[in-house]
Amino acid sequence: MREQFLTPDGDIYRVNLFDAHDQDLRAISREMGLAFSLDEMRRIRDYFAAQGRQPTDLELQALGQAWSEHCCYKSSKPVLRQNIYGIEEERIAAREDAGVMEFDDDHYYVAALESHNHPSAIEPYGGAATGIGGIVRDVLCMGAQPIALIDPLFFGRLDFDVRQLPRGVKHPRYLFQRVVEGIRDYGNRIGIPTVAGQVYFHNGYVGNCLVNVGCLGIVDKQHLIHSRVKRPGDVYIYAGGRTGRDGIHGVTFASEELTEESEEESISAVQLGDPITKEPLIHACLECVEADLVEGMKDLGGGGLSCVCGELAYDAGFGAEVHLDRVPLKAPDMAPWEIWVSESQERMMLVVRPENVDRVLDIFARWDVTAVTVGKSIQEPLVRVWWHHRLAGELDLRFQVGGPVYERPLEEPPSREGPDPELDLPDVEQVLLSVLASSNVCSREWVIRQYDFEVRGSTPLKPLQGPVGRQTHGDAAVVKPLPGSYRGLAITADVNPAYMLIHPYLGARAAVDEVCRNLVAVGARPDSIGDCLNFGNPEKPRRMGELHLATRGLAEMARALRLPFISGNVSLYNETAEGAVPPTPTLMGMGIVPDIRSSISTPFKREGDSIYLVGQTERELGGSEYYQALGVSGGKVPRTHPERLSRYMDALLQAVQEGWVNACHDVSGGGLG
Repeated sequence: MREQFLTPDGDIYRVNLFDAHDQDLRAISREMGLAFSLDEMRRIRDYFAAQGRQPTDLELQALGQAWSEHCCYKSSKPVLRQNIYGIEEERIAAREDAGVMEFDDDHYYVAALESHNHPSAIEPYGGAATGIGGIVRDVLCMGAQPIALIDPLFFGRLDFDVRQLPRGVKHPRYLFQRVVEGIRDYGNRIGIPTVAGQVYFHNGYVGNCLVNVGCLGIVDKQHLIHSRVKRPGDVYIYAGGRTGRDGIHGVTFASEELTEESEEESISAVQLGDPITKEPLIHACLECVEADLVEGMKDLGGGGLSCVCGELAYDAGFGAEVHLDRVPLKAPDMAPWEIWVSESQERMMLVVRPENVDRVLDIFARWDVTAVTVGKSIQEPLVRVWWHHRLAGELDLRFQVGGPVYERPLEEPPSREGPDPELDLPDVEQVLLSVLASSNVCSREWVIRQYDFEVRGSTPLKPLQGPVGRQTHGDAAVVKPLPGSYRGLAITADVNPAYMLIHPYLGARAAVDEVCRNLVAVGARPDSIGDCLNFGNPEKPRRMGELHLATRGLAEMARALRLPFISGNVSLYNETAEGAVPPTPTLMGMGIVPDIRSSISTPFKREGDSIYLVGQTERELGGSEYYQALGVSGGKVPRTHPERLSRYMDALLQAVQEGWVNACHDVSGGGLG
């Protein structure tokens, strides 16, 4: 960066914003990797001018993380407030790093859904593995035992012509294989089963694959932990892996479009996973929780220490004081700002009362997990950072955590629905074979078999169902969270990008509809939803229009079916020079199974059983696998009718409880065929 704007002060630098012109402000943001707009740089300059001092490099880096699209939802927050928040809120026990819902009289289930798209496009194995690591920590920091994983994945077609591959983009086949390997290796090694998911192929994902991951957990109600301090003087205990240069600028990298240079410029933003460290870290954290030694807990994810320390305090109305020189490091020559924003994996921050610190440190020592005190909560709403007895940064948390919020202009995309094409009567057998061979219909056994979906011994209804050698996919998996209870949790994931491309509003409604049908098909009553909203650049009105339409569709269905959105995230800037990904609001659905012994699987059980089709069949073939197999477009996207769906679900669940149903399958991709 231009030397005239830097003043060294030992390991810390002062950045001269007061003398910087607009082009200089842009250059400072770009060269420091902050991803600020010019208006945001001006706002930051004004803040420090009012304080009468220049910012340190550490302070600017902290703001870069906190104000990123990934952390503060500056483009999507107004849309979420309008459409997603406020649905069945009274049923949600908590919604912090993960969502919390009642499972039975004594327990909550905890659910989280996230994306790790940009890192996986750059380094698919590490990006996918650390996606799993992060989502597990989100559930863990609520005091919950993680019990199941889910992985909705979206790639370009595996037969994409390599000669047409854009510069700087990896081939979908390589991305697909390495992402699956990353999820496999991390999930299997920490002993948590991957029980459900989705794999979808479309060339709209060639330049930017989507890797969404979810986790379920279970917690005793009296041990639920919140992501905040309780009082001034609470001690911050850093536990887990050491801090390194991996993952620096991860959230700012995720808040920009991918380019030809992204891999070269941003490979260090991809974190390095270490499941061998994570597994004992989980045990140690849960032992502290069960001993009532933890006041609050949060994982060190996006933004690292710079976000976690402030957020823990800010949510309780307090501040924090942190000593960076106490943080365990991978590289001893790291600069203070690098330590502050690093997103190295396998790290948790526990908030503990002073009198309980020694007991907590002893527990981590028994599990051979690094744990040190690094700070405390304070009365003033500030985050104060020390480096070897020198003040490296001090920010008002209302300024840091508040962040900008934008009412972006939006332009609703026109519907791509059209009249049904005139077709000659096809060879039905040949068309059926073509549909069954489609990459979006064919067997996923190659993927599923790599995951240990039976570890923990608590997956009574598995992702593959039926006799060995003739197994098929289930609509949802069912897990048994508690050893002394037959009450179960069903989990599924769904969205149809083909519908979304034609009509984002109708496609989003259809996603809620199918998630519910997947759950009911195994005998579960839908209870809640998680949503991962994967869209393009929000600075383009058409992309904001897609987001608005999709969230409106989701909200209308969820409100009609009384399903709260308990967890999720917004992943924007999934776009390259070739265009944006298809609008992809991935849904994770959770349902309650009163008794797992009455769960229903997909395969037929006996010859001679009657087959019933529940619901009405309409001429709605837009986006269907049938039309795609014929290479034609047009038609209507399937309409949804929540009142009718509610009646069907109630009737089918009653039939299941009466023992009248031997097998069930929802009609979705590929239709009745």
